[in-house]
Amino acid sequence: MVDLSQYLPILLFLFIALGLSVAFVFLPMGVSRLTGAHQPTAEKLSEYECGFPAFEDSRGQFDVRFYLVAILFIVFDLEAAFLFPWAVSLDLTGWAGWTTMMIFLAELAVGLAYAWKVGALEWE
Repeated sequence: MVDLSQYLPILLFLFIALGLSVAFVFLPMGVSRLTGAHQPTAEKLSEYECGFPAFEDSRGQFDVRFYLVAILFIVFDLEAAFLFPWAVSLDLTGWAGWTTMMIFLAELAVGLAYAWKVGALEWE
């Protein structure tokens, strides 16, 4: 039987973090709404970019390659983030830890080979 009272400090921490997050987000907005002058004009609501109006719509679509490169960067960056703790704790995990990491690296190598083969890394 699991003693759920051990999780009480974690839940308390999460509720306090949620409360502080909400306070830090909404309290300044409320204070500025109550104390500031809210008089929007067309000039205040217009886009401002380097001293001159924007050339085109600011909601223009990006090429999907930007997102693909970003996702690939995150995947391989997380790989590097997992390698350091693994290397530090390799003496504790032994052969099971080494085998697990080699499987993880092999899966990433297959993913990299696939991304390379389909041309996801090429920029035209």
